[in-house]
Amino acid sequence: MAQKARIRLTGTDPKKLDDVCNQVKKIVERTGIEISGPIPLPTKKLVVPVRKSPDGEGSATWDHWEMRIHKRLIDIEADERALRQIMRVQVPEGVAIEIELHS
Repeated sequence: MAQKARIRLTGTDPKKLDDVCNQVKKIVERTGIEISGPIPLPTKKLVVPVRKSPDGEGSATWDHWEMRIHKRLIDIEADERALRQIMRVQVPEGVAIEIELHS
């Protein structure tokens, strides 16, 4: 059984995330190995309620600040040449990339 590489991408900007996914797909198509993905995983919403008035005077009104964390999952065959090229991809700020090997 061939080894597989799982690439997990996380970030706050979905456009940057999709750009990195497209770069990975181009590399995989050039090397001619099998790919499944990118699979969009559920978006995590971090909501922070903040009191509008800092001194506590007045009515209790709240602002809700929200940050969304988008995730993508790509599974490919663990081809050494393709993985070296993927590791050289320019990852923009705000995007995290994780590569793990599975047998």
